[in-house]
Amino acid sequence: MEHDKAPRRHEEEATSLLAEELETDLRAGADRELVHSVLRLFEVLKAFRRERPRMTLSEVAEYAGLTRASARRFLLTLVHAGYAETDGKRFALTPRLLELGHAVMAGSSVWDVARPVLEALSEKLGESCYGAVLDGAEVLYVLHIPSSRHLINVDLRVGSRTPAYCTSVGRVLLAGLTPAAAERVLAAGKPESRTPKTVTAKGKLLDAVEQARRQGWSIVDEELELGLRSLSVPLRGRGGVTVGAINVCGPTSRVSLEELRTRFLGELLEAASRIQAAIE
Repeated sequence: MEHDKAPRRHEEEATSLLAEELETDLRAGADRELVHSVLRLFEVLKAFRRERPRMTLSEVAEYAGLTRASARRFLLTLVHAGYAETDGKRFALTPRLLELGHAVMAGSSVWDVARPVLEALSEKLGESCYGAVLDGAEVLYVLHIPSSRHLINVDLRVGSRTPAYCTSVGRVLLAGLTPAAAERVLAAGKPESRTPKTVTAKGKLLDAVEQARRQGWSIVDEELELGLRSLSVPLRGRGGVTVGAINVCGPTSRVSLEELRTRFLGELLEAASRIQAAIE
């Protein structure tokens, strides 16, 4: 048994030594290992704040501590890549920048924690459950627990995408953003009627997101697909930051709106609480 542990112990020791070497190099300021243009790009990104979402070239240069020429090159690069936009005078970051953060969230351990909780929830409710993150103006599903009681399940799998505006999971994820950021995400998409019940008017969509923010959950009834209802609640990490959302959905023939608002909501909120307690 001790012999079996030896290779693992050696691997751990090697990993530890590599980490120590990297930390030593960083503390010593090993410039040859750093890409300083990337560090300056981060300063440009950090210059944008909630209180100053749109800035002139001179303002970006001032807040980032760069020359106008350097700031201009970084901003034009961001615009070219789709991570910033300009009206010719002022610059602003675009919702596409959210992809970078949510790509990390999608692969984080939160979904390892969520899986057994949602498996138990799906078994208890008899319907499919999902975990999702916001990816631009779309919802990206990163966890799927199909119902074990029914042969016919909702046709959404891990990696599937749906518009954020017409889904309950999208609305609670949008509610996790600032109102201005949520409005920009909605403006970046092109809401269209998926069913006769789909809400597409910007004002009504913003009201629906605000309602989800205020009450902490969202129900969408046949807006994505006729015959489908869903309920979603956010998952919050440290500081109350929304890191994802969990969802339960089912056909209108099996799941009533009253049942979603009562039994399903209580169970989903309890599941979210258990997941959050484990990741905080």
